[in-house]
This record gives sequence, C-alpha cells and structure tokens, in this order.
Amino acid sequence: MSKENKKMSKEEKKNSKDLVVKKEKPYKERKGKWLRQTSLTVLLILIIIALCIGINLFVEEKNFADIDVTQDKIYSLSDMTKSIVSSVDKDVEILIINPDIFNDMLGTNYNGIVDVSRKYNSINKKITIEVIDDITSRPDITDEYGITADSCAVILKCGENEKILSIYDLYTTDYTTGQLKNQSEEALTNAIISLTTDEKPVIYNLTGHNKYSSDYLYYFSADLEEEAYEFEDLDLLTTGEVPEDCSVLMITTLSEDITVAERDAILKYIDKGGKIILFTDPNTTGKEMPNFQAILDEYGVGISEGVMLEQDSDKMLYGTASAIIVTVSPYTSVTSGTNMNMNACFMSPGRIDIADSEELEELGVEVETLATTSENSFYRTNYSITSGSKTDDDEDAPNETVGALLKKKINDDTTSELIMYSNNVFVTNLQIQLNIQAYSYALDFYNNEDLAMNSIAYLTARDNMITIRKDAEITTYTITEQQNIIILTIIFAIPIMIIIIGIIVWQVRRRKK
Repeated sequence: MSKENKKMSKEEKKNSKDLVVKKEKPYKERKGKWLRQTSLTVLLILIIIALCIGINLFVEEKNFADIDVTQDKIYSLSDMTKSIVSSVDKDVEILIINPDIFNDMLGTNYNGIVDVSRKYNSINKKITIEVIDDITSRPDITDEYGITADSCAVILKCGENEKILSIYDLYTTDYTTGQLKNQSEEALTNAIISLTTDEKPVIYNLTGHNKYSSDYLYYFSADLEEEAYEFEDLDLLTTGEVPEDCSVLMITTLSEDITVAERDAILKYIDKGGKIILFTDPNTTGKEMPNFQAILDEYGVGISEGVMLEQDSDKMLYGTASAIIVTVSPYTSVTSGTNMNMNACFMSPGRIDIADSEELEELGVEVETLATTSENSFYRTNYSITSGSKTDDDEDAPNETVGALLKKKINDDTTSELIMYSNNVFVTNLQIQLNIQAYSYALDFYNNEDLAMNSIAYLTARDNMITIRKDAEITTYTITEQQNIIILTIIFAIPIMIIIIGIIVWQVRRRKK
C-alpha cells in the first residue's frame, strides 16, 4: 500500500472517531460537579465577606477620614472648625457615654456623635476620644456625673476645666420645617473653644432706646454664645462708660435719640479705638437724632429716611419688592476669608449715605463696601404709596450701598472701626411668612447669619471664624399608608421579582443544554 493510502486511512480513522457520539456523563458525576461549583461559589462569597469585615475593622481602627460626597459637605467638618481645632495647643479629652442611647433617642443607626468626634482627633492628636459603651465599667464617671446606664452624654475635659453636652445640645428640631438639625459640630467646637480660650470676646448690646427688644436678638445672641463669645446688654446711663472689656459695641435701630451722656461715652470709646457694629433700619419717621448722628459723623456716614425696593424678580424674596436679596462682596476684609459669593436678604432696608472722598480724608476714614442692591433697585420716601412697583415719585437707585466697613484712624497706633448695615430685621428672629402654612426667621434667610457672624469675627480679630456655616439637617418625612406600600414594594418586592426571574431564566437555559 502506498504512503498516500496509509495517510488516507489514518485520516479516515480520525474522522470516524470524531463522528462517534459521546455518551452523556452519569447523573452522579454531574451532581458532584454542581456541588463542587456551588461550594467554590459559597467559599468565594465567604472570602469576600471576610475581606469586607477585615477592611472595615482596619479602617475603623486607623480612623481614616471619611469621603464626603454631599454637595454641602454636611458630613465633613467646616473650614472654621478645622482652623480652630488645628490651632489647639492644649490636651482635650472627649468622653462619649453610651452612644447607642443617642442613636435610640434619634431613631437612627448612624453613629453620628462618635464619627464627628473622631474627625477632631484626625485633625489634632491633642484631642483624644474615648467611647464608653458600658458605663458600669467606669464607676468614677457614675459617681462624679451621675450618669447611669439609661442616660447619655458627651464630656469634654481640658485640665481642670470641663463641659458636659446632652443630646439636646447636639441636636434640635426646627419646628417650622420639621427638620432635625445636627448641631454636634457647633456644640463640640464651641466647647473646645471655651475650654482652651483664656478670654472670650465680649459683645455689648446698647439698650435703653431700641426699637427691638433683646428678645428679637435671641437667636443671634445664641449664635454668638455658641461660637464662644459673651453677649451682654449695656445700659450706659447705669455704667457711665463703655466697659474696658468691650470687644464690640452693638447698636440696633433706635426709636429715640440717645442722651448727651451716652453720646459722650461712645465718643470716648471711639477715641480709644473701639469697634462698633450697627444694625439700623431707615429713619422712616424722620425723627431728629442729633446725638446719635454725632456718632455717625465721626465716620462720615448717615442713614436714609427712605427705603430701598426692588424691581428685579430674581432679587426679591417671594415676589416682595421690600424683601431685597443683596449682593455681598467677596473681596472685603470681612468676607475674603470665605472664598465664596454670598447673598443676604434685607427687609425694607435704607441706604447708607456716605460723605464725599474729601470729607472722608479729613476724618481719616477709609470705606469698604460690604453689600449692595441690584442695578434695578429704587428708592422711596413717599410711604403713602402701597404699590411694590416703581412710580414717578420714586427714585432710580441702582447698586446702592447697604453695608459698609469704615476704618477711622485715630493716631498712628489706634484705629476705630464701624461696620454698618442699613437693616436691622435681617439679624432678628422675626417670623417672615412664606406661605399659609410655613414661616421662617429673618436670620435664617440666605447668608444672613454668616454675614452678621463674620462681621463680629472680623471686629474681634478672629479671622479663623470667618466662614460659610453649613446647614446640617435631617428631614423627617411623614408618609401615608399607600406611600408606605409603594416604598416597600420598590425596596423589597421588585428586587425579589428580579431574583426569581433570574433563577427561572437560568433553569430554562440549563435544561436546553
């Protein structure tokens, strides 16, 4: 036989083998293979779970900083807190007692106070954190503070000084919106400042002739105290002079003129380089106030008798021409530290009348414009007009100054400063109606609080506290039974249906094989 025939026979044999139908593997063999594959899958899942647990334990032990992807960075410490905490040079101990009770009372599993506290330690190792889950293991704390297994608290210690925070210091409810407000950062930062600061700046509020009582400044004064200022009312007719420890003298809208004695006491305070912040509505009554004006004359300014109104619908609140959204300049001594543009909402503001440059030079005064109206604003002195639209009696008044910083040089070593806003309402807790069912406090609109607090921080040389304050709120929703069924269906029923469909498809394809 030839070589070619031999090759052909070999190929034929090979082809004939390929044509042999393979016998199906026995059931037991297939079952064993399936079990082996399932076991490997289960083992892989267990390994992945173990890795996840291990990584979480490692991260928790190392206390790495969280990554906050929220737009307002509500789970991150503010720039102000970071600046303050990084500068702390004293040992501060934070004891968190029974954190689970915090969660039970808040109705959440989020370990908020512990996580927030650890962020302080990650910035400054002088701030240490101790979490005490079982108070029975610390009879010393039980004996000293009376904290039991059924209560919770946060205790901060610095040397001999200490401060205790309850859950009501850390969280509060905004009853106008139904939102739970997380104040833990503000409370902790304030406590640290108060424990590590030897002296707090004192803000004195001039009383005796005011249009608004101190009650209207309750939330603003509370904000000041939360950021470690002292806030005191001052009656100059009683004290006779501005106290030596006065960091800032605050003056609000007057309903009548101050006395000559009060005028002289304030002028003396200015000559010493005193700092003043003035929140004043326009003098709509036209009442003569020569003694008060003598104070303003030192800085070459005055407050108008008319009010500013707005024509631009994008620059007014809820279509109200008297609720003006003013632009706060980001390039001033007061605002440059924020690195952000701000808006504030002034209610029926006046305008600040500033002397010409020649007179300001004679007075030794430099001016920085802090806030202005829009290019479509107008000025009204005829209060018999009730329309919110501009009339022939009104005056075009674009880009008017409604906030200013005035620096008066007393001598080579002394400078007095006045921050003046032609509106008082924006720092009060007056309730502004939003609609039939809701209202808000004037201080809470836009960056009103930031503007006022940053002005105080500037005057007290606390530059590290000039910032945009974040609003950390947890909204509580009330849903109907039908809405609850829909939500549960989306959360549970749909995923279960997808799993079942997947199993069916897998079985069908498996059988086709």
